[in-house]
Amino acid sequence: MTTTSKTIGVGLISVGWMGKLHARAYSSVPYVYPELGLNTRLVIAADTEPSRIEFARDVLGFEQGTADYREVLAHPDVDVVSICAPNFLHAEIGIAAAKAGKHFWIEKPVGRGADETNAVRDAATAAGVVTSIGYNYRHAPSVEHARRLVTEGRLGRITNVRAVFFSGYASEPNGALSWRFDRKLAGTGVLADLFSHAADLCQYVVGPISEITALTNTVYTQRPKVPMGTGTHFAVIEGGEMGNVENEDYAAALVRFGSSAAGAGAVGTVEASRVAVGPECGYQIEVYGTEGSLKWDFERMNELKVCLGRNNDEQGYTTVNASPKYGDYSRFQPGPGNSMGFDDLKVIEAKKFLVAVAGGEQLNSNIHDAASAAAIVTAAESSADSGLWQKIEELHGTTAARA
Repeated sequence: MTTTSKTIGVGLISVGWMGKLHARAYSSVPYVYPELGLNTRLVIAADTEPSRIEFARDVLGFEQGTADYREVLAHPDVDVVSICAPNFLHAEIGIAAAKAGKHFWIEKPVGRGADETNAVRDAATAAGVVTSIGYNYRHAPSVEHARRLVTEGRLGRITNVRAVFFSGYASEPNGALSWRFDRKLAGTGVLADLFSHAADLCQYVVGPISEITALTNTVYTQRPKVPMGTGTHFAVIEGGEMGNVENEDYAAALVRFGSSAAGAGAVGTVEASRVAVGPECGYQIEVYGTEGSLKWDFERMNELKVCLGRNNDEQGYTTVNASPKYGDYSRFQPGPGNSMGFDDLKVIEAKKFLVAVAGGEQLNSNIHDAASAAAIVTAAESSADSGLWQKIEELHGTTAARA
């Protein structure tokens, strides 16, 4: 795609780790994709912490800073807004951005459950703004190749899928009771945080999930308290006052894929844990078909294990290195065997968003994908409470792989 030269004004809400990453991704787009003619101008950043505002101006390169996110949304030079605030502010800010007519890139989960997410979707749809969601893992070139193998029928009829996202970020029992463990502030626990990523990847590679039955477990029911804004869940507090964990540490589900999915009729499992000891970012998907299978693991992001054909003399997996043939790999590395990283996936995500904003192809994840993932999370939680299968209504406008 080639566009006429266009400068897009950027606003940022919350200058934490993810906000900094968004800012760097925007700044990288003109360098990584010069032929698009898309230039970015970092206009204004908002944060409640003065030192972060100063960092946004002095280091990231924003022209202005503010403690009030509303000033970002009201700024006439801002075309797009990145919403990187904590979960409990996502819906409020997302709806406000839509009403202000600002295209927005928002981290997941968009809301604390399906109701809040649907409210953001409705506001964005009514305003006609372009949206993008932080499902960054789907942009890995090996994942893009996996999706293509499925949609082109190279694996035959898809029979079963396994997706796992195991992390140990909360495996320390004395890890601080941050907002992530508070139902009012975070909503669900690992369901919204990690399970939603795994569900999104299943839908992006294989297709819409139509039914689910799930169970959940809270491994550590109490954690030491920490004042809001003074520490994260990585902080370890010895001998502190204990408070209750209000959401789940582990979730597992059986799923069925719908008739419109590229993997129509397939079944599968989805698991997530934030207290696993061993995996650091154990995000994996395995897809099995009648003519072959594939495996991908984020901890080895640039590799895809593939087996094609049932009757080969030498059965087993071939390890396929990411290469310029797959996704946007060639924008970052010249040849196979050179590694891309997490930050590069955010640059791809920014590029897809800005191209859509400029009127080009809409290959970006969008608010309908977020609503679909939220519906799965809500159905999983309902199933865990009732012990029953839950049907999931298929949503239009998503980027799920389809037959």
